[in-house]
Amino acid sequence: MGESATRRRGLALAAAVAAAVACVASAACAPFPRWLGGPPPASPMGAMAPPAVAAPAIAVPDPVAPAPEPDPRRDTLPANAKPDPVLPDITTSDVVREAVSVFGDAPPPPAVTATSARPAGPVWDIDVRSYETHDRVEHFVRIFSTTARGWFEKSLQRQSRYGPLIAQRLRAGGLPEDMTWLALIESWYDPHAYSRAAAVGMWQFMAGTARGVGLRVDWWVDERRDPVRSTEGAVRYLKSLRAQFGSMYLAAAAYNGGDGRVSRGLRRYAGDMDGVVGEDRFFALSDTKYLRPQTRDYVPKLIAAALVGKEPARYGIKVDSLPTFVYDSVGAPASSSLAAIASAAGTTVAVLKDLNPHILRGMTPDGAPLWVRVPTGADLAFADNFAALDPEERAAGKRVRSKKGESMTSIAKRNGLTAKQ
Repeated sequence: MGESATRRRGLALAAAVAAAVACVASAACAPFPRWLGGPPPASPMGAMAPPAVAAPAIAVPDPVAPAPEPDPRRDTLPANAKPDPVLPDITTSDVVREAVSVFGDAPPPPAVTATSARPAGPVWDIDVRSYETHDRVEHFVRIFSTTARGWFEKSLQRQSRYGPLIAQRLRAGGLPEDMTWLALIESWYDPHAYSRAAAVGMWQFMAGTARGVGLRVDWWVDERRDPVRSTEGAVRYLKSLRAQFGSMYLAAAAYNGGDGRVSRGLRRYAGDMDGVVGEDRFFALSDTKYLRPQTRDYVPKLIAAALVGKEPARYGIKVDSLPTFVYDSVGAPASSSLAAIASAAGTTVAVLKDLNPHILRGMTPDGAPLWVRVPTGADLAFADNFAALDPEERAAGKRVRSKKGESMTSIAKRNGLTAKQ
């Protein structure tokens, strides 16, 4: 064959090989044997199998397309030149030989499919896998899945209610969403939790720390009990601790044991921690025994909660879901009773207390209006309904001026109440 014919045959073979490779990668070819002949075995998922990503096509000239008009400057043959003979047909064996010469004996790599790209098992955005075999992590996994199983099941039930809002606030604050498990090990997700040290709420804030992150804590309102406001405060606090220590696990340790103690430990044992980086720094500091036992166990508890919480069925834990914590808000005047607000919102006092656990006295505070959460949709007619209530019904109470010599009993009796009321 002439040089031009040989070139065209080579291009045709390259095109056929490229088509065969793309065909095998996409599992769509019937004419070729395996690996270059016959389709691969049928997917066990049948027609529901996700489509494979086809191999990119190799751009080669079409060997059977009409030849372009010859360029007289380049393609004019000499007068004595012989025409190229007719090209023989390209057979499957030709394609196989050419493919083996290019790719070797091995078949092309398998196509990446939606199924193969999907991660197996749970995924965390904190480092769990590196420490799941740590002895204290394994210890708390056993505790959560055996002796404390009832508490853990109750906490996951609460998490079904509060988890979405916590995850959203963590994400908005630039923190890992799996730091939600910190609320589990602090309080079992209980907004009313109260510790012997007087830490309160889902995130177990002390009063001074709570005020330091912008929460209101007084006789009328305690936002440590508010799932929304306390979560926002916890995000601010954790974010500042992570910025201080450069580690999420050291931030968690400081959340529990105080940033001063963690800072002193890092300074005291700086030499022992040379070359230790990332989340390993917490475990290196923990190994020095400088941190209190409760703080040394804090991060292993967090990791264990993340392991069990992401795969409860694996550990024999059942989860009964609760309705998600959703609400609308209304502006209620100062000194308004929750009973009046509930009446205007078309709900009950019990529902309002569940949505507003931070309101302590059954009424809005003196002196200023307060945003009160109501069931979704109840805000639309609230203002008109509240204005239609009798003024005495709207007010949570009235002020009386005592007279000299009056007792609590006489004052109560004068106002139709008992001294106990």
